[in-house]
Amino acid sequence: MRKCRNNTVGKYFGFVLIVLFLSLVQTNKMNLVVKSLLVLFAFVFYTGVNAQDVKPDTVRIGIYITSIHDIDFKQKEYTANFWIWLKYTNREFDFYNNLEVPQAKTVAKSFVTVDSSDGRIYMQMKLQCVMKDSWRISNFPFDRQSLRISFENSQFDSRYLVFAADTIGEHFDRRFTLRGWSIDSCLITTGTKVYETGFGDEELTKPRTEYSSFRIRLVINREASGLFWKMFLGMYIAFLIAYVCFYIHADGMDSRFGLGVGSLFAVIGNKYIIDSALPESSSFTLVDLLHGITLFFILATIASNAYSLNLIKKGRVDKAYRFDTMAARLVLIVYVLLNAWFIWKAANA
Repeated sequence: MRKCRNNTVGKYFGFVLIVLFLSLVQTNKMNLVVKSLLVLFAFVFYTGVNAQDVKPDTVRIGIYITSIHDIDFKQKEYTANFWIWLKYTNREFDFYNNLEVPQAKTVAKSFVTVDSSDGRIYMQMKLQCVMKDSWRISNFPFDRQSLRISFENSQFDSRYLVFAADTIGEHFDRRFTLRGWSIDSCLITTGTKVYETGFGDEELTKPRTEYSSFRIRLVINREASGLFWKMFLGMYIAFLIAYVCFYIHADGMDSRFGLGVGSLFAVIGNKYIIDSALPESSSFTLVDLLHGITLFFILATIASNAYSLNLIKKGRVDKAYRFDTMAARLVLIVYVLLNAWFIWKAANA
């Protein structure tokens, strides 16, 4: 539960002390030295109370990711195992119960050690988190994803606690591998997370709170060459089957149309299979684009066959043959060029 700590009572108490001491100064029952000391004490006390609101306590925090696995592209989640450590002096901070991972579906603590010697607390925890994230699938399977993990303290806001990143050493184990992925970079930052609500705190003048945040962004690239052919080979074979229609003799028009229509359904079925493995998206992705181009050119072959059939019925067999030859070359060249361009563009995005 979020809690915005404040020192309102201390402020009012200091203010009352100043008023009380100033009223005593107006009397003649105290000598000048005592009066001066009382006023000075009240001033120092009041400014000291206010100073607590100005300077928050700093918590040094670091992370070491040991593994990332169970990447579920459909459900937009993955599992991360990591060690996290915190160094601080304020004993009011209870990170065991109040450490929050905002994007986590579940958080499990397996090991916790605390060292409170030398007047400073050193806490180390091993966590396993099932993280929810948003995937960018516009260039799938040549996609590049950012896995983001952030930490906050749910009890103290940024007026009383700020994180400072411990950037010494590595932040992930370079020996662990993600099947089908390569790790590009790991970025560690700190910042402030703004919530446009007061979480029920009636003492706030406006419903807005800020919490210090420790953030990790791990960028991974998909190794897409094998996956690409595994997913799109059926689509390209269906196109080639439709393309062969140009080389079937004019007497076999029924076969031409049958192969073309069958290829259309094969491409549509292939797209539904791929879509079932992807998260829902309202944008037009590379998968949609390649299947759309293939469907269009298969339809172009069917239309070309219809035109050739019309020429044959008019007795213009030679012209129908020349048209088939020209259409076959044009369809193949344009189809290959469009596929190569969009695939290259996605792979280098």
